[in-house]
Amino acid sequence: MSVPILQVDGLTVSLPRGADRREAVSGVSFDIPPGQVVCLVGESGSGKSIIAHTVMGLTPRPIRATAGEVRLNGEALLQAPPRRLRQLRGHTMSMIFQEPMTALNPVMTCGSQVDELLVQHTSMSARERRTRILDILSHVRLADPERLYRSYPHQLSGGQRQRIMIAMALILGPALLIADEPTTALDVTTQAEILRLIRDLQRERQTAVLFITHDFGVVSEIADQVAVLQRGTLVESGTARDVLTHPQHRYTRALLNAVPSLTPRKALRAQPVRRSAQRGGGSPEPEALDGGAVHLQTRQLSKVYESGGWLRRRPGVTAVDSVDLDIHRGDTIGIVGESGSGKSTLARLLVRLIDASAGEIAVDAHPVTALRGKAAHQFRRRVQMVFQDPYRSLNPRRTVGAAIAEGPLNFGATRNDAWQRAAELLHLVQLSPASLHRYPHEFSGGQRQRICIARALAVQPEILIADEAVSALDVSIQAQILLLLDDLQQRLDLTLVFITHDLRVAAQICNRIVVMQAGRVVEQGPLAEVFEHPQHAYTRALLQAAPGRAFAFGEGFRP
Repeated sequence: MSVPILQVDGLTVSLPRGADRREAVSGVSFDIPPGQVVCLVGESGSGKSIIAHTVMGLTPRPIRATAGEVRLNGEALLQAPPRRLRQLRGHTMSMIFQEPMTALNPVMTCGSQVDELLVQHTSMSARERRTRILDILSHVRLADPERLYRSYPHQLSGGQRQRIMIAMALILGPALLIADEPTTALDVTTQAEILRLIRDLQRERQTAVLFITHDFGVVSEIADQVAVLQRGTLVESGTARDVLTHPQHRYTRALLNAVPSLTPRKALRAQPVRRSAQRGGGSPEPEALDGGAVHLQTRQLSKVYESGGWLRRRPGVTAVDSVDLDIHRGDTIGIVGESGSGKSTLARLLVRLIDASAGEIAVDAHPVTALRGKAAHQFRRRVQMVFQDPYRSLNPRRTVGAAIAEGPLNFGATRNDAWQRAAELLHLVQLSPASLHRYPHEFSGGQRQRICIARALAVQPEILIADEAVSALDVSIQAQILLLLDDLQQRLDLTLVFITHDLRVAAQICNRIVVMQAGRVVEQGPLAEVFEHPQHAYTRALLQAAPGRAFAFGEGFRP
């Protein structure tokens, strides 16, 4: 039997005073042999990421290992000095982080950041390093590697930034790869590509992989072994087949029962609509609804990002191309497509965070594209947005209570009312009101996203635009948030624009779907009809690429 690459034996990690429990991880043990993938599964706050950061020696100072051992190729990591850990990181063990925007340096180009690893750990020439970097960027399915090599992180989409992080982690072929939710921000086709890439690396180089995920579809496709964590305690472990088909612990069964299905649910307020799919240039005609007021409308909406300097202009990048939408009051419309398809740019146009290059936006038939000053301020109250990266969208120097209360205060609420509203919203998104005075870095990624949802709801908007609002959440919290949004929609007649790469999530909350490719709408219609009888080849490709299709359709584990 081969010696494990990673051995975790009785690991206990303490939390600082005032946390919700004394220990983040309590007596956890597992091994990862060469060429094996162990998936750590559990809800937000279960200790998955703490284990990963402890192995890498990256836990913040108040959090520390108080018992147990962590060994990499037999070498004790908990006793290793900082200099030795720096030598091991990147070369022998490497990590793909959950939030790429906060992990990447905003003032360095992406190519320079990958190049740092090669400079530190290899003797390659500058030309050899550049060739190696362009090759790995192509390998992780990034189009136009030359342009991305010169680009800064803020110039890329969330999915592109995540793939840069994956390229950095893979470029030196480490013995241990730790992947902390590596496909969370990626569309389904890129998810499938990245999972194949990790599998190829594992098989070719006998790499040990510690894979952290809340997505059981991903688990069913990549895991050899599964370890289930609940509040820092290992409650079940075994082969992927055994855990997924015959779970022994009630917590594991609850997590599996919360996995969303690709089978569309029956829409709460289904309205008769006409299907449409693009067959030529431009967007398809928006569906004509029998009754119901149009709440949010776009006509020929376009966004072109210009490039070049004052003296020399280059052809611009068309992010959104002539999009026509009719979104009715109380509707839940899902916008899906690959990374770079224009989904997030469309969301920013709708909320007026960026200006359109052409076209019109109207709310209740009133044009809003050119609003300025006080009128634009009032428009902000009606349309709110939940962003994809929760850590980046929260001010690290402000408490979460202050972040949530800021919106109501800006629109005239008293301090007492604003803070009372903040406490109520934290309770609604399954966080303790006692968390009001804590800071964003004290929460897990999933908890931070729930805080962002609470902040968006604080001003009681009519239209909520959610850009990957549940992508960072584990399946049980996803289900709770989707139920919460559904309940709010019914009580407040809220109109939801739900942008997601997870077709299973779209199937559970949306009654209409819009499919985008390269900035254009290629198909739209009732969700059930689009999923069951997709008319466009691109829509069919997205459905085929859904990770763990057996799980997505509620059929269980398939090898």
